[in-house]
Amino acid sequence: MNKLSTRQRTLAGEISFAGYGVHSAQPVTLVIGPAAPDKGFLIRRDLGNGTYTEPVSVHFSRVSRTTLCTTLDLGGSVSAATIEHVTSALSGMGVDNALITLDAAECPIMDGSAYPFAVAILEVGLETQPAPKKFLKILRSVTVRNNDAFAALEPYNGRALDLEIDFDSKVIGRQRMMFDWTPRRYFEDVSRARTFGFVRDAKILRQAGYALGSSLDNSITLHEDRILNPGGLRYEDEFVRHKLLDAIGDLSLGGLPIWGKFRSYKGGHALNAHVLSGLFSSDANYEIVGAEDLPLEFEAFDDQPAGLEVNHYLRSVR
Repeated sequence: MNKLSTRQRTLAGEISFAGYGVHSAQPVTLVIGPAAPDKGFLIRRDLGNGTYTEPVSVHFSRVSRTTLCTTLDLGGSVSAATIEHVTSALSGMGVDNALITLDAAECPIMDGSAYPFAVAILEVGLETQPAPKKFLKILRSVTVRNNDAFAALEPYNGRALDLEIDFDSKVIGRQRMMFDWTPRRYFEDVSRARTFGFVRDAKILRQAGYALGSSLDNSITLHEDRILNPGGLRYEDEFVRHKLLDAIGDLSLGGLPIWGKFRSYKGGHALNAHVLSGLFSSDANYEIVGAEDLPLEFEAFDDQPAGLEVNHYLRSVR
C-alpha cells in the first residue's frame, strides 16, 4: 500500500483570490492556507487592522441559511456566505486540512465554478502530514425529503454521488450524473461546472437582496429556451454537474470525507444540510475509520489530473 495515500494532506502554501460576492456584489479577498492535522476545514473573518475572528470549523451545525447558497454563522453576528464552491474544491482535490480567511461576508464567485480554486490547489501543491486520514463511513441509510425531492446517504464501498435534477426548462430538463470520486475525475468532470439562473427570476431575487453580483461572467444565464452566455456550455450536462459540485462542498461540512454514497433528486443546499443532520442524529448511522482500513482510498487518490505526477506536488513530512 502507498503509505503516503493513507495520510492527511494540507496545502503546501497559501493561495489568494480577489473578486466579489455573487449575491452581495461586495469586493472580497479570500486566502486559503495550511492547517494542522485533524483540524479539517477552518474558517475565519479578517475584520481589518490585523483583527481576525477566532477560526471555527466549517461544519453543518453552523449553517444559518441555505437560500441559493450555504451560509455559516461564525459567531458574534459574523457570517460567511457561498462557501460551497471553496469547500467543494478542497474536498474534491483531496485536501483534509485548510484555513479559509475572507475579509467580507461572502466568498468570491470567481467564474461561478470551483475551477479557479482547484487550479490554484494544484499549483501550490499538497503536503502530506503525519496523521492518518480519516473518513465518515456510512453504516445505515439516512434519507430526508421535501415533497418529491430527497437526499440520502447510504452504505457503499467507496465515495460516490448520484444526482438527478428536473427543471421545467427545455434547455435543462431532467439530467442525472453518477460520479465515483478521484481527484482527476473531480478536476476534469466537475470543477468547471458553473452556477446557473433564469432571467425571469432576476428581478425578484435582486429585490430580495440576492444575485446582485450575478453576470454572464460568473453564471450560466437562461432566457426562455436560450442560453445567453456567448460561449455556451462547458459540459453538455453542466447543470447537473454544478449541483454535484455544490453537493461535494456541502457534504464536506460533515467534518470528514464521507465513505459511502450520496443520492439526491431535486436536491439543494437545504436538503444537503438536513441529510447531514440526520446522519449525526444517531451514532448507529456512521463510524469514523482510518484510511488503512479502506484500501480503495489510496487507489482513488493516485488518480491525479493528467500531466501532474502525484510526487511532483506531494511533499512528504520527514
